[in-house]
Amino acid sequence: MKSKQFLTHFISLVGIYISILIAAALAAAAATTTTIVESSHKSISLPNCSDHCGGVKVPYPFGITPECSLNGNRKFYLNCTQSSLYLNSSNLQVTNISLDGEVSVMNFIGRDCYNKKGVREEHIQSQLSLANYNVSSARNTFIAVGCDTYSTVEGYRGKENYVIGCVSSCNDIDYESFTSDHQSCLGVGCCQISIPSGLKNMTISLSSYNNHTFVHDFNPCSYAFVVEQGKFKFSNTSFQELNRTEKLPAVLNWGIGKESCDEAKKRANYTCKGNNVTCVAASNAAGYLCQCLPGYEGNPYLPDGCHDIDECKDPNRCAKNSQCHNLPGNWTCICPKGYHYGNETGCSNSNQSQRLVLLLCIAMGVSIALLIVISLTCWGMKKRKIIKLKKQFFEQNGGLMLQQQLSSRRQSLETTKIFSAEELKRATDNFHESRVLGQGGYGIVYKGVLPSNNMVVAIKKSKFGAETCNEQFVNEVIVLMQINHRNVVKLLGCCLETEVPLLVYEYIENGTLLEHIHNKGQGRSSLSWEVRLRIATETASALAYLHSATSTPIIHRDVKAGNILLDKYYTAKVSDFGASRLIPLDQNQLTTVVQGTFGYLDPEYMHTSQLTEKSDVYSFGVVLAELLTGRRVMSLDRPENERNLALFFVSSMKEDRLFQILDDDIIIEGNTEALKNVANLAKRCLRIKSEERPSMKEIAMELEGQRAMEMHQWGTRDVGSEETEYLLTEDPPSDLYSIDISGQMCSQQMTS
Repeated sequence: MKSKQFLTHFISLVGIYISILIAAALAAAAATTTTIVESSHKSISLPNCSDHCGGVKVPYPFGITPECSLNGNRKFYLNCTQSSLYLNSSNLQVTNISLDGEVSVMNFIGRDCYNKKGVREEHIQSQLSLANYNVSSARNTFIAVGCDTYSTVEGYRGKENYVIGCVSSCNDIDYESFTSDHQSCLGVGCCQISIPSGLKNMTISLSSYNNHTFVHDFNPCSYAFVVEQGKFKFSNTSFQELNRTEKLPAVLNWGIGKESCDEAKKRANYTCKGNNVTCVAASNAAGYLCQCLPGYEGNPYLPDGCHDIDECKDPNRCAKNSQCHNLPGNWTCICPKGYHYGNETGCSNSNQSQRLVLLLCIAMGVSIALLIVISLTCWGMKKRKIIKLKKQFFEQNGGLMLQQQLSSRRQSLETTKIFSAEELKRATDNFHESRVLGQGGYGIVYKGVLPSNNMVVAIKKSKFGAETCNEQFVNEVIVLMQINHRNVVKLLGCCLETEVPLLVYEYIENGTLLEHIHNKGQGRSSLSWEVRLRIATETASALAYLHSATSTPIIHRDVKAGNILLDKYYTAKVSDFGASRLIPLDQNQLTTVVQGTFGYLDPEYMHTSQLTEKSDVYSFGVVLAELLTGRRVMSLDRPENERNLALFFVSSMKEDRLFQILDDDIIIEGNTEALKNVANLAKRCLRIKSEERPSMKEIAMELEGQRAMEMHQWGTRDVGSEETEYLLTEDPPSDLYSIDISGQMCSQQMTS
């Protein structure tokens, strides 16, 4: 009997032991399976392919051998040399690859160095040519560094040439004020601009106005580069650091193929075929990208590369009284029987839930009623606040003062009007983007139709306010409204009920002089010499008025072909006075921050920041050179000595090569002497020293005389024009100008 009991007990122990072994074996198998699955989940490359080069991970579709990259495509075949990864067969070192369509590379910087005598010792252009990638416009910035520096970056978007640039300058005082902290790149020692989207190649060029001769002790070199945002911070050590830096990080964009997702799905080589994968458009690049669906992660380019995310690993995913259950691409929280789940309350009893729903419905009804009452109250308060705010802006912008001035001067509403904000909103469809005529550094110009008389106008919305000097603003508006000169865009009125004043001008329909000179064959006809000479004469007479015929002289500060509008009769209209400055009668120059357009800027003004009337003369000389040659002011497509039109024009005149650079459209029989005279006038305007340049009044008289001579040759009697009359009088009538409402004019430093 005892033997039987012992045998039974022994068999039970053996059974328990075997059960333990089976359980252990199953657990080990499960662990192994989990390890294999997790291991497969972590794979980023094809089987038997290396997934890294040095410290850089190389996920598929990229690979370091043809068979490990997508279809052996050259775009995705990278070169791994001595543990460093390079883009294809180039010298661009790859530092990171993102499956979101980005590749980080180390890009070379451009430099331009001079010795103390101003002789160039080193000149390196940074060039980047990409067949299969685009330079990321969202992740990169173009930066130029130096105290005597201007730089451009040129590239192609498809077949379209694109050129941008910026100017950086400073002196020893500026340099000593730099700190080790991050300095902003606003033109003092450093400048930066955004780059356009879609660039496949780019060339960075550098140059200097004075060959660094004035700043050589602390800055003998200029630098320019396209760099990943946040990877370069300008400080007082940047000049020394860049001198020993060869490359900086930049970001490129990539995509699969060149088709959209819909087109790619019809092809046999469509890449996003795996489970739980979707197709999305590539960012700033042709083609498409693959992405894992929400709730999945991994490499979407690999077969079954996207695997489910186990959200239940998060212990706080569900409330404590419920159980998390993972689902493919999602999860759910399970409650015990008789309970239901609420996002905030967790599992709750059904009867309690019904009572809770009833209470919630009652509370919701009361809340809605209260909400309606509160909404009506808030609407009334908001309306009163808007009315109060409009009144505040009106007074802040000098509206009461302007009304008093208009009343005392008995101005008629037909010539001077204070518009309401609602009136201008209706005129522009609430400032809809389709009504934008153009925009620049000083504001946006909209095309509007006044509802009162269907008059087409141009409405300028400034980026700056006038609250700090509204008295001066009002006085200038009064002057503007009184002036009515045929060659300046007329100011019709203003609106003072908005945070920044809105100015209403007459609408000029025939575009700019720039478009007519440089867009021949694109809907613009070529301008004859007779028309060009008339445009130059009218522009000069308008600028002469600004300088000498108004109660307070005005410097335009941004004279260029793009700011000379033409009406349907090709009459010149000077416009865009956003950068203008008034000069008191007892002053002859102002110290200001350098503003203007690259290529038209007076080099003396650039160097000294001293603004005079002769700064407009230099810019007008560049316009004359454009009219004579038909060439663009700046172009990297021309040889280096011809890129800057002003310098090239003056050198050509000195070498007696005028007729080799003139526009063929203006050379006709009998006008060679006139062309020489106007060219010599342009040369005088472009003299480096401002005191050697003629005044605008002298220029206008000289052009009017030249035009009178030619009109006499053409058999025309219309010699004695109004421009000749007012230029010969002591007190000519006032001229129209647009107003700077930035508020900066009230605090600017003046020197006599």
